Amino acid sequence: MFSRKWFFDLDSALRAQGMDSDAQSFDEILQNLRARKIYNADEFAAHCAYVILAGGFSQKTAKKIHEKILNVLSGVGADFDALIQVFNNKNKINAICEIWENRQSLRDGYYVLADLNDKLTYLQKLPHIGKITANHLARNLGEDIVKYDVWIQRLGCVFVNKELSINNAKLSDEIKQACDDMFAHLVRETGLPRGYIDVVLWKSCQVKLISMDDYLI
Repeated sequence: MFSRKWFFDLDSALRAQGMDSDAQSFDEILQNLRARKIYNADEFAAHCAYVILAGGFSQKTAKKIHEKILNVLSGVGADFDALIQVFNNKNKINAICEIWENRQSLRDGYYVLADLNDKLTYLQKLPHIGKITANHLARNLGEDIVKYDVWIQRLGCVFVNKELSINNAKLSDEIKQACDDMFAHLVRETGLPRGYIDVVLWKSCQVKLISMDDYLI
């Protein structure tokens, strides 16, 4: 476990099952992490909308809703009444509308920042974007960063062989360090970006290629 072979076996199994995607395909994610694309305002807003929608839903459901949301935005713009018919969540639709209406200034504000921590702080201030969501969004925008969601935290605990208390609403320093140690190890093993390793591990947990019971594999 946590070896080069273990990781690439997971990657191969996901690809064989057609599970190699987040908002983008695995290949697109990897390419973007290796040579970061600069997105235009519409693309930036679309990435924001995806991570807002993804919280609390399966990836398959989120992608379907996201496609419908983008069709409305590209057709009639940030029309709340039209969007709420697609997805009946007032808070999320309001957030998507606000970002879409201000997409050029929000996009430009992001790209003037050079420091990753500054970028994360900036993204966390966007409507309906929290700390973990900001990491997800930054990764989708091409930053080599991880999400630290509950599955990744559990894997980090397994890696350091400690039963640590996980509070998904507040990432503890000890668990973050465990996750960072795990990613540093897998980067050395695979030669791949942390952000790509993150999405493969997350997806493997989601589809139960990795199954955990009380942090045990």
